[in-house]
Amino acid sequence: MTVTTSTNVMKKLSSKNIVSPKGFKAAGLHCGLKHKKKDLAILVSEVPASVAGVFTTNAVQAAPLKVTKEVVYATKKMQAMIVNSGNANACTGKQGVKDAQTMQALAAEKLGIAPDLVGVCSTGVIGEMMKLEPVANGILQLEPKDNLESAIDFAQAILTTDTVMKNTSYSTTVDGKEVIIAGVAKGSGMIEPNMATMLGFITTDANIESDVLQAALSTITNLTFNAITVDGDTSTNDTVVVLANGLAGNDSLTPEHPDWQNFYYTLQTVAEDLAKMIAKDGEGATKLIEVEVVGAISDEEARKIAKTVVGSPLVKTAVFGCDANWGRIIAAVGYSGATVDPDKITIQIGGATMVENGEPIPFSEDELIQILKMHEVKIYVSLGVGDGKGHAWGCDLTYDYVQINASYRS
Repeated sequence: MTVTTSTNVMKKLSSKNIVSPKGFKAAGLHCGLKHKKKDLAILVSEVPASVAGVFTTNAVQAAPLKVTKEVVYATKKMQAMIVNSGNANACTGKQGVKDAQTMQALAAEKLGIAPDLVGVCSTGVIGEMMKLEPVANGILQLEPKDNLESAIDFAQAILTTDTVMKNTSYSTTVDGKEVIIAGVAKGSGMIEPNMATMLGFITTDANIESDVLQAALSTITNLTFNAITVDGDTSTNDTVVVLANGLAGNDSLTPEHPDWQNFYYTLQTVAEDLAKMIAKDGEGATKLIEVEVVGAISDEEARKIAKTVVGSPLVKTAVFGCDANWGRIIAAVGYSGATVDPDKITIQIGGATMVENGEPIPFSEDELIQILKMHEVKIYVSLGVGDGKGHAWGCDLTYDYVQINASYRS
């Protein structure tokens, strides 16, 4: 697939894996934190890479975040990331921080690099102390490689209640050289980024300084990872990290670089792909819901309305039940806190108009039922009060969501 705009040309790669860019290796295995499934993973760059990161806005933050933030914001270089699933190492006090630092030190020793070049991520049950013995033994057994099988092992080892792996990769051109950007993520429930219970790892062989990369990631996050919701819960561990090792050999990227847009929009597309995969894989979900809002007084308010609509439990259950109840949509628009004029609101579901300029429009129930039965449902809202526009993604709310979360620790 090739996506072309006036400023950007990029190609979606058929090999969607985190080691597609030059100089990256990965591994994943079962160490014993979970009963059977893989639960320990490592991502490695051949050389120290520029790094950018965004983290949960929850005031309660897991111990691994504190370690990783030091690497991102103080070292400003990262060469490896050690990740476990099955235990979040959150709300574990001073011992939790020591355990995260131990994981960092063990991974650094394994690779022969400085500890402050290693990030740590954990995901799983909150409030349980980390079992370090299986983790330590597992780190010794990790053998990072740059093949597809190793990338799959990594993608599997970071999952919790996810039903599918989440991988994507694209190539673009910078200074006449191929630059590859790839991503892998986990996330299914407890999803309300600003950030949520999600981990995202993006690799690229582009040459770019950490500060420039951080600014790009922060902006892109608001348009992608912060535009999804499954259940409105913000987790304690959420992290997205981008590593750029420069092995593509391009001149250092900045917003003034002639190929900046190629890089920026490819990075944004990778982030958007991962965000939508997370929304689609919401616990028990059967449908991806996309909400597009236009005509708001600002882009920020458009995104706010879109996320309010897609996060409404009543909208989510209506989509699950194939009920074309547009009243739930317009109600969510109204309580979003954004500026609206009820007499200018137009609402469509799957292209079928239900409300136009605040007036109900006759529609075919049978047609809407067929639209709502699809695996992807788009809701369009036009406000007519400005030029702002924005998107948000989420999923339906099903019986299975309750069942999964009622027995999460069992």
